[in-house]
Amino acid sequence: MTNKQMQILSKISSTNVSDALDSFRLRGAVHGILPTWEGCRKVFGEVVTVCLIAAGEKPPQFHLGQQAISVAKEGEVIIVDNAGRPDISCWGGVLATGAKMKGVAGVIIDGFCRDIDDYVNLDFSVYARGPVVQSARGRAVEDATNITVQFGDAQVNPGDVVIADRSGVAFIPKEHLDEVLEKSEALYQKEEDMCADLQSGMNNMEVDAKYNYNTMLDK
Repeated sequence: MTNKQMQILSKISSTNVSDALDSFRLRGAVHGILPTWEGCRKVFGEVVTVCLIAAGEKPPQFHLGQQAISVAKEGEVIIVDNAGRPDISCWGGVLATGAKMKGVAGVIIDGFCRDIDDYVNLDFSVYARGPVVQSARGRAVEDATNITVQFGDAQVNPGDVVIADRSGVAFIPKEHLDEVLEKSEALYQKEEDMCADLQSGMNNMEVDAKYNYNTMLDK
């Protein structure tokens, strides 16, 4: 990504991106995935994907997640598709340590994880559906790295861009990155202006009439 794109992402929120995606009728906002610890930092960047499947006849080639850490570039975000499975962890402290040392910006999981205290000690951002203590050993294996995955009801491809904060997670298809970021930044600025007017003494009805909230997504 360009420096300008990174600067916009550092400023806007996941909600701005979700609204921008809506304005272009794009799917990318997902629900139920939140920071795993208080103080977990906002995450954004290009994604490296990991797809997990149930353990069975296909033997694991390596510990799940290791390949993604190996290929990830500094500032990228690892996305783990475990189909929301609640009974096992698909990320833990050893993986988080390796990812932190590689310069990975964070990890976002459609599933559950463990070793939350390790993330706190590392100051490493992990987003997931929740914590669980049981490991994936003998229960899940990595199917592939850097392929198209389903994350919630969104299709996510390697090189797409993600933003995650305390409100949730949203993915931007790489083919639409510039237009979605431009719209997200415009929505961010409009909401900043609305709040400034409210703080200056305008009442909410006056502000709504001035900005017409219901038409904010119109192009």
